[in-house]
Amino acid sequence: MLLEGSCHCGAVRFRVESPHPYPYQRCYCSICRKTAGGGGYAINLGAESASLRVTGRQHVTVYHARIKDPGDARAHRSPAERHFCSRCGSALWLYDARWPELVHPFASAIDTALPAAPEATHIMLQFKAPWVAVEAGPRDLRFDRYPEESIAAWHARHGLIRGT
Repeated sequence: MLLEGSCHCGAVRFRVESPHPYPYQRCYCSICRKTAGGGGYAINLGAESASLRVTGRQHVTVYHARIKDPGDARAHRSPAERHFCSRCGSALWLYDARWPELVHPFASAIDTALPAAPEATHIMLQFKAPWVAVEAGPRDLRFDRYPEESIAAWHARHGLIRGT
């Protein structure tokens, strides 16, 4: 499915092919919450990095989060690149060179109508802010950290793989 997205001010526009366009996975980690999640979580989609086309790339800036796991003495720099509009601050997509074939657009930046997910998966609940109410449906899954199931595997399990 062709996804088209943009920042709030319109300086950055992008398009990307996604066989995994269902916005089902809600991440409650502090990074997602503070950089992209006004409701206490952010939703990333799965897409093919080779298909990413960007207009206004000069307005894109990259943030590498600092991660400190419980029990660690020091924080370390995440290799994941969170792409934002440098003019309005909109979160656009995440890229991680450890998985070079993937790019993860934030659902909040997508302008294309996305299909409704049949259920949600709530992840990183260990790091959820105390004020956030998890609105989980009866079929929703919950995880303190990451689930074993990938975005692609979730789509396959539900028979929701889309051609590009």
